[in-house]
Amino acid sequence: MNNTNENPDYKQSLETFKSMLRLLEDTYPDAHCELNFSNPFELLIATILSAQATDKKVNQITERLFRNYKTPEDFLTLSLSEMEKAIKELGLYHNKAKNILATCRILVEKYQGEVPHDLEALIELPGVGRKTANVVLSNAFGIPALAVDTHVLRVSNRLGLAIGTNPDSIEKQLMSLIPREKWSHAHHLLIWHGRRTCAARNPRCQDCTLLSLCPSANLEPQ
Repeated sequence: MNNTNENPDYKQSLETFKSMLRLLEDTYPDAHCELNFSNPFELLIATILSAQATDKKVNQITERLFRNYKTPEDFLTLSLSEMEKAIKELGLYHNKAKNILATCRILVEKYQGEVPHDLEALIELPGVGRKTANVVLSNAFGIPALAVDTHVLRVSNRLGLAIGTNPDSIEKQLMSLIPREKWSHAHHLLIWHGRRTCAARNPRCQDCTLLSLCPSANLEPQ
């Protein structure tokens, strides 16, 4: 696999991209959000917790957490030290605990305990960036959005679907290429491909269904 910046001017044609999307849909027919949640608030908290952490680990933490704390009001019964203790197994737990409690306070005071389904309102919440907001919009509210995490950024560059390292720029490029109704699903397909085949290190090019279409694939015999 070549580094993404070895193809700085390469962009796939629309028809090639459509072929890629069809192959990814065939390869990952069950692609979906792998964070466990039962309502928008749970997904918001889980996504904040997922920064620099695996979904598997977050699910282990939230299984215990959501059993006892189901609403923003419930979370606000916790002190900062209690919140930190509840999520201490995750990285960045100091900041995450502080941001979660601050977010819960805003939800209670400004939104009657409900999670807003507006991008601008979401990104004003502590610990919520554009990626987190898009995850919540698309998965909790069914609003088309295309969240760009490290997997989406890496895979879209390698496949020639987007160019660059800025997530906002990658998001705009992908949104211009992908039909709006497919934004959310394409997000999941790219993540699943990045986790299961197109890994950051040692990507499994020879096992990839996109091998013949990928401009970054290593076609040399292994």
